[in-house]
Amino acid sequence: MPVPAIIFPADPLNPRRPDPHFAWEARLLRESGGEHHLVDHDALLAGQAEEAVRRVPRDSGPLWYRGWMLPSARYAGFAAALTARGGNLLTSPPGYAAAHELPGWYGVFEGATPASAWIPSDGPVAPGPAELAAAAARLGGSGPAIVKDYVKSRKHEWHEACYVPDLADLPAVGRVVARFVELQGEFLAGGVVLRRYEEFQRADGGAESADRGAGEGGAGRAGDAHAGDAAGAGSATGAGSATGIGSAGGAVGAGPDAGGRAVEARVWWLDGRPILVGPHPDAPHQNVEPDLSEVRALVRTLGCRFVTTDLASRADGSGWRVVEVGDGQVSDLPRGIDPSGLLTSLIAA
Repeated sequence: MPVPAIIFPADPLNPRRPDPHFAWEARLLRESGGEHHLVDHDALLAGQAEEAVRRVPRDSGPLWYRGWMLPSARYAGFAAALTARGGNLLTSPPGYAAAHELPGWYGVFEGATPASAWIPSDGPVAPGPAELAAAAARLGGSGPAIVKDYVKSRKHEWHEACYVPDLADLPAVGRVVARFVELQGEFLAGGVVLRRYEEFQRADGGAESADRGAGEGGAGRAGDAHAGDAAGAGSATGAGSATGIGSAGGAVGAGPDAGGRAVEARVWWLDGRPILVGPHPDAPHQNVEPDLSEVRALVRTLGCRFVTTDLASRADGSGWRVVEVGDGQVSDLPRGIDPSGLLTSLIAA
């Protein structure tokens, strides 16, 4: 059976080398006996998929991607271009969208994650008052919430474009949503999401709200601080624009009345099995031991091959909540963690 290779983004300044952000993964992969190929991420974003994959050898067989976030439509073009060259991404375009965008995974994780309502959009146009009122009503019509799109929030503009103190104040909801859409601009992903604000335990023993703007939590690129967006409660994370690396671009930040970081873990799953458990990339030195008993069954139900879940401990001590689900290909790794086991699992899949 062919051994999968891993595709990394090329360095924009030297297309024969991996992007510096992923160079350490490529080195560890080589040391583990694996093979990697390079793709032009900027060409992928521009819709030039055939040009983007020209350095991937023909008949390359099974492939994983480890790189910057891609809109679902661009990922589909990426997959099609590789198929035309005899390659096969092991995460299908529907599987990528299911893990990468909140509406794709929310139905499975509902009850284990902050309550959410969303309004689809064909572009950067803010929903009207009636649509916002209906979405707020689906969340009970009152109480605090977070604004984001299907993938990201804008935590760094917390009061301006992220946090809504009370859904009952519909003019305020409209102002925050309008500003969020304005700032996201052409990079608005899918539509507008309202997420219930929840309190999570802070590393210093206090409480914090967690929202990360898909996996946010990763290193950003091209002006994007996002790499995965944590869903709307207790831990605020990354804004972003063009690209990001899943969950490597969202910084967990304090809520409106608290400082510090949420106690948060990132779990990497392959075919329903946890293959790496560690801290969130925004707090790489935290010691975390999340309870996976509930989330394990949910990941299996989702059915996506390679995914991440970001988990945060509730402030009242009642357990762990799923604050984000992401596609594992575009979720960032915390520095200092050894990903060798993850990489060898991927090439053995």
